[in-house]
Amino acid sequence: MSLKEQLDNFKKQQVKCQTTLSNIASSRAGPSSSSSLSRPVPAAAISHNKPSAPVKFSSDTERLQLINNVRKAPVGAQIKRVISLLFETRQAFTPEQINERCYVDMHANKAVFDSMRKNPKAHYDGRRFSYKAEHNVNDKSELLSLINKYPDGIAANDLKDAYPNVTEDLQALKASEDIWLLSNSQEDIAYPNDFKCEITVDDDFKSLFRDTEVPSDFLEVEKELKKYGLKPVTDTAARRAAEQKYGIPISQPKHKKKRKQEITKRTKLTNAHLPELFQSLNASSSRN
Repeated sequence: MSLKEQLDNFKKQQVKCQTTLSNIASSRAGPSSSSSLSRPVPAAAISHNKPSAPVKFSSDTERLQLINNVRKAPVGAQIKRVISLLFETRQAFTPEQINERCYVDMHANKAVFDSMRKNPKAHYDGRRFSYKAEHNVNDKSELLSLINKYPDGIAANDLKDAYPNVTEDLQALKASEDIWLLSNSQEDIAYPNDFKCEITVDDDFKSLFRDTEVPSDFLEVEKELKKYGLKPVTDTAARRAAEQKYGIPISQPKHKKKRKQEITKRTKLTNAHLPELFQSLNASSSRN
């Protein structure tokens, strides 16, 4: 017998039960017997002994309809339902327990069972299914240890499914300056804050770096690199010789006048460790 036929039979039984309960309630509300008249009844009993409300089976009907809809849903929808259960509870469930919790019957649907065994977000130990996060960390200390293993940074999106309050722990580690949590145009990146890398750069060295002029002709750049034992990636001399051989005009390097970039209050500051770069901003702020 299909589930739909069982549901129809259940509805018929519901109507019969409703009629029976109504008849019982009406019979109790009729005139009392002679024996009841000869015996006094307490007032409290009269006021509180009201006819009970008829039993309703609407909740069971809705549950059966939900079960029917879940089991008729596509395989992907049923898998998503199971993954959501595993993610929210972070517990291991047998297929029977999964059927009780979210009505996905993996024993009756082999496609769902096989897909769950191969799903990258699920771990199956031969008996139970559990959620499999991208990184196996369970608390803030393990999270910090994991981030310290990625000096080039790790995406916060890869950590969000580690455990329920991982986002709060990321913000706490950022507030305690144990990590750097920086945002680009797309996502947040968590970097380890290695205190051993905090060094003081001498002002003379900064000045030497800024005063060094780079030749405008790239051929001169290649010569400088070779002088210090570095092999250039490009070969400007060979490219110019080929241009002369095949009659292609040599493009002369254009000397563009550098425009001094003004720093305003709306400028996004990325070199905060070099405060002398922002003296003009501070001066303009003081004038305003």
